[in-house]
Amino acid sequence: MLADVTLRPSPNFGVRRNGLKPSLIVLHYTAMDSAASALDRLCDAASEVSAHYLITGRGKTYQLVAEDQRAWHAGQGEWHGLDDVNSRSIGIELDNRGNHPFSEPQMVTLETLLRDIMDRWHIPPSGVIGHSDIAPGRKIDPGPRFDWARLARVNLAGAGGSFDTGATPSSAQFSSAAQAAGFTAKVDIDTLLASTRLRFAPWRQGPLCAADMDLCHKF
Repeated sequence: MLADVTLRPSPNFGVRRNGLKPSLIVLHYTAMDSAASALDRLCDAASEVSAHYLITGRGKTYQLVAEDQRAWHAGQGEWHGLDDVNSRSIGIELDNRGNHPFSEPQMVTLETLLRDIMDRWHIPPSGVIGHSDIAPGRKIDPGPRFDWARLARVNLAGAGGSFDTGATPSSAQFSSAAQAAGFTAKVDIDTLLASTRLRFAPWRQGPLCAADMDLCHKF
């Protein structure tokens, strides 16, 4: 359990709709120059954005919205065919511009916070997702520098497939596997491929290949 969480209440929240409770955790990066700037924006009523938590590069945690309330972090998107992700999720912002690694203190704090939230709301590892997963083509955070494999190794995120390079590339089969894994937002095949690679294989480029085919099967 986190020993030190600083409250920084944001006015940007509401009631979770239709009696929904958190079943997802959505990770973001702030894309701002400092945690202070991000906090100011997330707590500014004019911005109409917020998250439940922000973790600084030094590993300090701020809570902006109570977990049982609906923060405004996910925007339009869907996961497993379900929309209104804000009502279904807890949002965590990570102080990062998107073009550099996430610090060790920040990752350690994130792991602890994830365990707390997952235990409290009975969220499985497959329920820990990125903003880019629910809004492919519109969002890329937490981005290619985020270490999803690290979270997967300690059962704090889905691991993806086994990368069976013997599979024959097929756009239809790939789309079906990606949708079954949760990537159900209506996008073209190139955008879907970019989104799944961003999550599981950010180093890979080029057209659909055999290594992509098993990407989502075990997610």
